[in-house]
Amino acid sequence: MRCEYQPSSKSIRSRVSPSRSLWALMVFALALATTAGGCAGLAEPDWPSDPPPDIAPTAVVPSPEQIAYQQMELIGFVHFTVNTFTDREWGFGDESPGIFQPEALDADQWATVAAEVGMKELILTAKHHDGFALWPSRYTEHSVKSSPWRDGRGDVVAEFTEAARRHGVKVGLYLSPWDRNHAAYGSPEYIDYYRDQLGELLTDYGEITEVWFDGANGGDGYYGGANEERRIDREAYYDWPATWGLVKSLQPRVLIFSDAGPDIRWTGNEQGFAGETNWSTIDAEGVVVGAADSAYLNRGDPAGAQWVVPLCNTSIRPGWFYHAEEDDQVKSPQELIDVYYRSVGRNCVFLLNVPPDERGLFHDNDIAVLREFRRILDETFAVNLAAGKPVMIAGDPAAATGSHRGQHPYFAPSNIVDGDPQTYWATDDGVISASLQVDLGAPMRFDRILLQEPIRFGQRIAAFAIEAHVDDTWQEVARATTIGYKRLLRIDPVTADRVRIIIEDSVSTPALSGFGLFEASASEGRDLPS
Repeated sequence: MRCEYQPSSKSIRSRVSPSRSLWALMVFALALATTAGGCAGLAEPDWPSDPPPDIAPTAVVPSPEQIAYQQMELIGFVHFTVNTFTDREWGFGDESPGIFQPEALDADQWATVAAEVGMKELILTAKHHDGFALWPSRYTEHSVKSSPWRDGRGDVVAEFTEAARRHGVKVGLYLSPWDRNHAAYGSPEYIDYYRDQLGELLTDYGEITEVWFDGANGGDGYYGGANEERRIDREAYYDWPATWGLVKSLQPRVLIFSDAGPDIRWTGNEQGFAGETNWSTIDAEGVVVGAADSAYLNRGDPAGAQWVVPLCNTSIRPGWFYHAEEDDQVKSPQELIDVYYRSVGRNCVFLLNVPPDERGLFHDNDIAVLREFRRILDETFAVNLAAGKPVMIAGDPAAATGSHRGQHPYFAPSNIVDGDPQTYWATDDGVISASLQVDLGAPMRFDRILLQEPIRFGQRIAAFAIEAHVDDTWQEVARATTIGYKRLLRIDPVTADRVRIIIEDSVSTPALSGFGLFEASASEGRDLPS
């Protein structure tokens, strides 16, 4: 028989934040197991009688659903409707359902590719501005039930949701608030219609992770044959609080995207670039859907009253819908890598659109680029050169196993390189600047730097610098502002035996849960973007 004590108090702490009674129960269970197993002399673990409290959260923190959403990092958009067959970006609303004939539609192919390249969620345009519904809606004839596809018995939303779940991909749905086909658009009657369609999508297709509300609202359209321009009051027409309330009542765990959130926000452009400074908090009350301040959304607001996850969206092609003339204009893997650094690497989720073609399939050119994009990412981040290396409070070797926060091992500097996102280092309350030093043991070459905060306690760090010890000299290699869920920095290659993280300013007690040093894949390209 072999008896040994395995878990450390830190590893248990990384999974839960137990109360005093739970710690007592674990100690009792271990003692009981030791007695039952006949393992005399097994050393009692060095556990405290009462674990220390976590750092106090900031005034605004994310929900568990928002944290899980941010951890997905890469998700996909699927723009598909009658536009795919008319070669338009925005349908006018007068398109005949008869043109919708994707003879080889295979949602399983979409989900297979998404899962393969690391997309954790797919969002389908269930209805775009043209008003054509990709499901057999009970409230309109302008839908797939009036098309020859599947003999009028098809349901793209059903095929999409079922395929995504088969491949472990979460489901999101886009329902355009603007409908250029509906005769009642602009009147209160249309709001009832819109909410009826939301009700169908959120009750008939299982769990939905995200609902997407576009900011494009009002303008010229077919409107049941009226062929006129209709303008709406962006602030009042949709009564967004009531519409969002309906969504949450039908799917309590769903996250809602719009310019203003309430859960996920736009970052102000369709290039997929977040600001160098990017706070997860904003004052959503001042954001008007469809008329938002793009610069404000791009950087966030450290004094914001709501946590609204920033989302960067772009398309793999120049357009959002498929156009055959764009088959040779698909973004390169290196262009997508650049967007990844400017989105995920700046505290955002990266939403990448991949439009099916007229067959109802992702095009081979798009798939090839996605696969190479994933290969490059995996190659770059395969080996963290800082993993498991000694970390100390810079300039204080005696503090190598402690931290500013009560010198308690739960908050040890080593937590930032242990690979566990739940453990973290933090300073004492009231301390807003600090410096950590990572000893690499020997000169190592790197050109990519990763930092992460434990955002379950809020976003804190407002300014930091990275220094590398090169040939017995410390030199600054990077400087930035916010971190949040994840910050990735691209620098010129440097070979150093030690690295310093210098936190210069924080809005509250600074904390870090992750740090990494990497060397980029040669396929990524060495030239840094301007």
